[in-house]
Amino acid sequence: MSWHNTPIALMAKALAAKEVSSTELTQYFLDRIEAGKQWNAYLDVNAHLSLEQANKADHLISSGKAGKLTGIPVAHKDVFVTRGWKSIAASKILAGYQSPFDATVVANLGIPDENNPHGAGMVCLGKTNMDEFAMGSSNENSAFGPVLNPWNAAHVAGGSSGGSAAAVAAGLAPIATGTDTGGSIRQPAAFCGLTGIKPSYGRVSRYGMIAYASSLDQAGPMGKTAEDCALLLSAMSSHDPRDSTSLADSGEDYGRYLNQNWKEGNNNSAKPLEGLRVGLPKEFFAEGLASDVAKSVNEASKLLENLGATLVEVSLPKTKLSIPVYYVLAPAEASSNLSRFDGVRYGYRANEYRDLGDMYAKSRTEGFGSEVKRRIMIGTYVLCHGYYDAYYLQAQKIRRIIAADFQAAFNQCDVILGPVAPDVAWRLGEKSKDPVQMYLEDIYTLSTNLAGLPAMSVPCGFNTNNLPIGMQLIGNYFSEARLLQVAHQYQQASDWHLRQASEVA
Repeated sequence: MSWHNTPIALMAKALAAKEVSSTELTQYFLDRIEAGKQWNAYLDVNAHLSLEQANKADHLISSGKAGKLTGIPVAHKDVFVTRGWKSIAASKILAGYQSPFDATVVANLGIPDENNPHGAGMVCLGKTNMDEFAMGSSNENSAFGPVLNPWNAAHVAGGSSGGSAAAVAAGLAPIATGTDTGGSIRQPAAFCGLTGIKPSYGRVSRYGMIAYASSLDQAGPMGKTAEDCALLLSAMSSHDPRDSTSLADSGEDYGRYLNQNWKEGNNNSAKPLEGLRVGLPKEFFAEGLASDVAKSVNEASKLLENLGATLVEVSLPKTKLSIPVYYVLAPAEASSNLSRFDGVRYGYRANEYRDLGDMYAKSRTEGFGSEVKRRIMIGTYVLCHGYYDAYYLQAQKIRRIIAADFQAAFNQCDVILGPVAPDVAWRLGEKSKDPVQMYLEDIYTLSTNLAGLPAMSVPCGFNTNNLPIGMQLIGNYFSEARLLQVAHQYQQASDWHLRQASEVA
């Protein structure tokens, strides 16, 4: 059976019915990983550990102690520290580092044991490639080479969670974890024809997640369907006292509305979204948006309308300011978070140096990639005395205005619909020489991170070169279950999420 084409919701049923074992599933994907090395989706694979976990999952299933996800393989973005696998954030400066503990996301999804009694029982396949320290929009900033897009190997997979996206799109994993600081789940999901969701800030613990920008980073799932994402997010999400930003009530069943009609009392199966108000921000459909992307998103809005939704125009007037605001705040936080990587305690250390100061300078110069160094320098600059008020403080004020714009829009609608990115996946190397052009690709995704809102990418079409297009659904705080409901109903009426890249066997 082609398990790589099977949603995990169906995979779970096959495991429960003992039509397949976790060991067989795990070996199936390990074989595909070995055969699919050309995509450069993985940074570390440990077949022995994966099969050992699969064996434990099979024992849980046979003893009747299995949960919904027990035995299903999962790939983890290399930003999550994971016992037994290297945890290096795709950076030379952390080369060879192995964590003595699991990130909360990894533990929540992993095999239960004495230290982790509530693990979901999933099997770790390995660590996926990413932009170094999650800084990038194309996965070309990895110290271990770019990830290739399974839909066209000459194009980027998107970043920074490009390895996770490519792994699922190429059938090297049934589902994967990612992180989203400014669009890094949604954009690679859109570029690779997947569904991915960034939950509200605080829903998923950041403990054990190698930090980029602490007030923006949030973990989430990337899979084939909204139902798969709901299953994984429900297992990932929990209150964690080790993360001071973790919400007290963050754990819930995000799939509870999937098969319900939007409006209570509506029994019309042909109009499941009757009563839903979908906001179309005029700023998202202005100059700079590729015509084929605009066409696909507009067609998606019409399908939602056919399912009973009402389309309303809304305004997010500060959309353009999200780019300068983000590229002040995120580098500022990065310059602080990355100061710990100095060559003293772990990771890369320069071979030759005169004194402690020289060791710091050389280790960081040789260990960090160019994009990481660029953002550290920008962040240090905006935090300097004399510039803090002019840049950092002003950016924080505009961040609050951006969040207020969303609240004004949600007075008129229930969800906001727009494109994920201005264009489809670009060719490798096309934008890497001009960082500003790369930054502009995040214009539609950055604002939700600044506001802390949930948002997701859903496949909605292809361009003339058969590259995937994703639509973005944005919800109000803590409305993940409702967003997934809208996405699921859309996917019941469309087949974009079922398409498979011709280059993937």
